[in-house]
Amino acid sequence: MHKIPVTVITGFLGAGKTTLLRHLLQNNQGRKIAVLVNEFGEVGIDGDLLRSCQVCDTEEEENNIIELTNGCLCCTVQEEFYPTMQELLTRKDAIDSIIIETSGLALPKPLVQAFKWQEIRTHATVDGVVTVVDAQALANGTLVGDLEALEAQRADDPSLDHETPIEELFEDQLACADLVLLTKTDLISETDLTQVKSWLEKELRQGVKVIPCHQGKINPDILLGFNAAVEDDLNNRPSHHDTEEDHDHDDDINSLELVIPETSNPQDLIQELHRLITKFEIYRIKGFVNVPDKPMRMVLQGVGDRIETFFDRLWKPEDNRVTRLVIIGKNLEKQKINQELNNLSSV
Repeated sequence: MHKIPVTVITGFLGAGKTTLLRHLLQNNQGRKIAVLVNEFGEVGIDGDLLRSCQVCDTEEEENNIIELTNGCLCCTVQEEFYPTMQELLTRKDAIDSIIIETSGLALPKPLVQAFKWQEIRTHATVDGVVTVVDAQALANGTLVGDLEALEAQRADDPSLDHETPIEELFEDQLACADLVLLTKTDLISETDLTQVKSWLEKELRQGVKVIPCHQGKINPDILLGFNAAVEDDLNNRPSHHDTEEDHDHDDDINSLELVIPETSNPQDLIQELHRLITKFEIYRIKGFVNVPDKPMRMVLQGVGDRIETFFDRLWKPEDNRVTRLVIIGKNLEKQKINQELNNLSSV
């Protein structure tokens, strides 16, 4: 019986997983791809970004992008992933492959183990695991570009039942990988890139390749078609986290949703957000900006003190044209944030 190949894309927050997926969907070579996004935050930013990649022209194609919003995917396998996969598999005749984008904290192995369940393994197989790695972070001696943002993500997920050192999470991501993609390579020197690749290759199983990837642009034939049947090869992919104990979580980390009816000057908005970042302990900002007289929607993404914007697609007639942002940080009080941002309606 034909099984749907499933590719798992893992990697830390900010490494470039969503950018990679957007490029894949825009260059799908005629494949009908379903995407499961392990979203983080109150607003479905990542899922909406993927839907705007200009390949979802029909309602059926838009329905092939599904957000799993109830926390770390490897910790909610039974509650959320399992029924979602069952629903997807009822449409398997209309799907050529499935891509799962995990959150930055999800362990790949527990997710892959779910494909041993009879109801899933009969119809789907894990074709391969792709780990996305921030080359600039490694060159700087860290594993993630913004550790505070990653810790905020960890603390804001009440379903997370593993709270382990970042180094061990990274080792698990590498141990399960069939391919490693290096992003942000344009931000480091050739010497640093060579050193990063050399170090990574020593940490990986024999035969696992390390490939630089600029802005998510890579041939889909490289990402798909490993035929690895990963669920049957888990003994060769050791994990620090095969058994986990429960851990307490930092309840001080929270996320707030901000809605601004109109933003006439995006640069003033960005300047105001930078001011907030210096005043409050804000780790991550992401969302969409409504710029009057502009037909396209602006995407805003902030990690640490860096804020980037780009236009992703035309506003649709049914869209609610407002600025919607999710702000993630520590001890954020909605009333105080709203008071600080009262003047944004006239920015």
